[in-house]
Amino acid sequence: MGRLIQKMARMARTQRRWGWKGLGVAGLGLFAAYQVLAWPDVADLKNENPRTTAFIERYKEREKDAGKKPRIEWTWVPAGRISPDLKRAVAAAEDSGFYSHHGFAADEIQDALHDAWQDRELPRGASTITQQTAKNLWLSPSYNPLRKAKEAVLTIELEHYLTKKRILEIYLNVAEFGPGVFGAEAAARHYFGKSAADLSREEAAQLAAGLPKPAKWHPGCASKGYQRQVQRILRRM
Repeated sequence: MGRLIQKMARMARTQRRWGWKGLGVAGLGLFAAYQVLAWPDVADLKNENPRTTAFIERYKEREKDAGKKPRIEWTWVPAGRISPDLKRAVAAAEDSGFYSHHGFAADEIQDALHDAWQDRELPRGASTITQQTAKNLWLSPSYNPLRKAKEAVLTIELEHYLTKKRILEIYLNVAEFGPGVFGAEAAARHYFGKSAADLSREEAAQLAAGLPKPAKWHPGCASKGYQRQVQRILRRM
């Protein structure tokens, strides 16, 4: 009788153990299914503009949590209505090898470390424009491995489905240029009272210089680090 009770107890423990494993496998399956269903259709961006971005929605939530009414400045404009100087300034600031790489560039890491050494500050992000486009559209600014893995896959998809011109057009329209200020057109009108098409070389450099720290760096900012970045961009342009 005692042996039978012990055998039944062992069977119960085995069932419980496999039950938890089964739940774990099922949970992983549900997570994978959710990721597949929620995965963005990158190819749609060839002909369609995004209606919102992860960073815009994140800003709205942060403002609501602070008890404020979110005020978003965002106006989409085609690439032809954005100053060539701003395109050059952003490439000089964020990704000098944008037109030659396929989404990832080791040179950006080297440039970021060099800039950090000159400014005696922590390195800026070394992501390419394509990586930043993926992050702005669909992801969070966190550095957890899962988020970085998603960013890598989305970067590959963006480079596969879209032209460089289209990727840059999207980035310039979704990048954050200040608290609640998204895209080149809104930034140009907010800081300079003009359209993105009419930005001068110096104004373009000022906007591009704020991209690493949009909450603190923007035209009118007195930060020495920001001013050095403006001058650095002008030299690179």
